[in-house]
Amino acid sequence: MTPAGVATVARQELRLRVRRGRWRILVAVWFLVLLGLLALLRLALGSLGPLVAGQRGGIMYGGLQLMVLGLATLVVPALAAQSVNGDRERGVLATVQVTGLTAGDIAFGKFFAAWGAALLFVAATLPLVVWCVAEGGVDALAVFVVTLVMAALLGTVCALALALSALLARTTTSAVMSYLAVFTLTIGTLILFGLATAAAPQIEQTETFDDGEAFTFTEPDTSKTWVLLAPNPFVVLADAAPYRGDDVEFGLDPLGNIGRAVRFVRSPDAEPGFDENGERVGGDANPPPVWPTGLAVNLALAAGALAVTVRRLRTPTYRLAPGQRVA
Repeated sequence: MTPAGVATVARQELRLRVRRGRWRILVAVWFLVLLGLLALLRLALGSLGPLVAGQRGGIMYGGLQLMVLGLATLVVPALAAQSVNGDRERGVLATVQVTGLTAGDIAFGKFFAAWGAALLFVAATLPLVVWCVAEGGVDALAVFVVTLVMAALLGTVCALALALSALLARTTTSAVMSYLAVFTLTIGTLILFGLATAAAPQIEQTETFDDGEAFTFTEPDTSKTWVLLAPNPFVVLADAAPYRGDDVEFGLDPLGNIGRAVRFVRSPDAEPGFDENGERVGGDANPPPVWPTGLAVNLALAAGALAVTVRRLRTPTYRLAPGQRVA
């Protein structure tokens, strides 16, 4: 694999996407949908008045990023799910394989082209991010970190879709399986976590109020099942935002609420209690984060998917799927 070979394939892939012309319509629709959703969120926050004073921009930014990630899971798989088997069906792939380009050049070139197209959709949301910052309550560090994590998560989705495109002969099948892989990472991890937590042992918690009255209750022990929730892209994105452990009240910040919740899922003992006056009692103001584990799992999946893609593109190919064409 050489940088020149990767750049050649990526450039060719991007040229083909630009010539089709549909990307302009997709980006325009993407921006208008997000603009409409963010405008509705802003109107809803305006009706709350003083309740969201000082945190309106943060709430809008958190909601925007969750919406971007949600829509990206619907758009990004289509950018790479037919990249390899589509070229094979059109008789283009074999022509490329007999050139001086290696399997690594082709695989990584297609990956960077799909990833670049995905990042273009993220870049289209920058005017909306500026709007959120102008509303106030948005930390520049949070914007920088969340953007980097968003890019890494979209790269993982592209790598998985590309690997499925290389493994499966039919473009329709690879597209469906790509969306199934995204479903597994998002909804599937929540289902697995819920089932595992329901079967986990119960731990007993006791809260004592100032008047001496004690309240005992039981809750599932999630100190071991949180690993199933960690790879979820929404969990990784929310928890990666800079943590503000001194905040007693969660407020309405979506990223902050999800980040705090998953950290307390990892360390149930760190979750604070509250007395009858709403004052914080006990707990840990800075529980351990979840996002490093989740991001590591996502990057490992991306690396494995790219390795599979390179292996499937190596020539000569001694085994082909039934009905799969060479040229």
